[in-house]
Amino acid sequence: MSENLNAIINARLQGREGLFRLTITDGKFSSITAQDAPESVAENQLDAGGNLVTPPFVEPHIHLDAAMTAGEPRWNQSGTLFEGIECWSERKASLTHDDVIGRAEQTLKLFADNGIQHVRTHVDVTDTRLTGLKAMLEVRERMADTVDLQIVAFPQEGLWSFPQGKELMEEAVRLGADVVGGIPHFEFTRDYGVESVQWLVALAHKNDLLVDVHCDEIDDPESRFLEVLAAEALKLDYGSRVTASHTCAMGSYNDHYCSRLFRLLKKSGLRFLSMPTESLHLQGRFDGYPKRRGLTRVPELLDAGLKVAFGQDSIRDPWYPLGNGNMLRTLDVGLHACHMLGMGWIDRSLELITENGAAALDLEEYGIDEGLPARCVVLQGGSPYEVLLGQLPVVASVRDGRILVNRGS
Repeated sequence: MSENLNAIINARLQGREGLFRLTITDGKFSSITAQDAPESVAENQLDAGGNLVTPPFVEPHIHLDAAMTAGEPRWNQSGTLFEGIECWSERKASLTHDDVIGRAEQTLKLFADNGIQHVRTHVDVTDTRLTGLKAMLEVRERMADTVDLQIVAFPQEGLWSFPQGKELMEEAVRLGADVVGGIPHFEFTRDYGVESVQWLVALAHKNDLLVDVHCDEIDDPESRFLEVLAAEALKLDYGSRVTASHTCAMGSYNDHYCSRLFRLLKKSGLRFLSMPTESLHLQGRFDGYPKRRGLTRVPELLDAGLKVAFGQDSIRDPWYPLGNGNMLRTLDVGLHACHMLGMGWIDRSLELITENGAAALDLEEYGIDEGLPARCVVLQGGSPYEVLLGQLPVVASVRDGRILVNRGS
């Protein structure tokens, strides 16, 4: 649908009592006013029906170039990160431009139907043809009316450990990637990993780009590249533009080390992304019992004042065979796994799939406020608690005053 709205009525807003009218002019919120009572819907208005209205969902970490390839050319039988990389390396050899575009657009349409309007995708650039990257640059333009797409140049097989890794990264930046990625724990040696982090942060800083590193996605408590990433970000005063994804090893760090690490993390101001469904699936594979589940210290990071968001990571690919685009499912799993079902956490839980993801993407115009683009979703429920109980599809999704999705009456 593409109906242009002039108002959303009977809306509930987080942290505010009562019903509100969100007036829209030229695709932006022009005023937000309290209602004394429910109003009847008029032409070019959307009735929120007393449901919660939030900024659109943010998917801060996905791999669109690999989406919808589960089982091709074979299934990841061990369920490990490393067999997933092997499967993907085999599938990557047969990538074509149209193949990537078709699967990526199919996934983005699924996301849009679930109220996601901002997406950051990692694209494998350890491919001398850069097929996935070139296709995703086209997808970014083709889908611009539906979703804002950030592209991470991601060296899946390493920067130092893959032939021409650095040269391919530089070419990806030249072609138009928005974010510089890395995977230091997958490099052949710790020295390679440290050097790769230092190099990629310098490259991003030089080109005024964002940074998003697959960092310590492993249960090994000796994998400590997060401290390197945070130190580099602090040195360049770049922390708000740097994201540490996964940081699974933090779940295995001892508390003495973490007490020192958190001092650095707070000084650096890094953003953090956790992918609960995927980490629960991939991590702990080399453990007997007790078996680690590989999630980072989400509540502790939040308590330290740092921004943490949840992402899906995969949609039916060699690393994760499931996924349906529903961010509320991801949020539900993450809250369970991180022991965050106290009402204090539930009341603020939606920030993990909205505002905090927007912070990681460094979005400047995001939220529900006068003068901002009229982008929002109408959820099914009047509070975060009710929304989580149902985990139902969004009632509506609005982008710049246009209705993208409307399941209301």
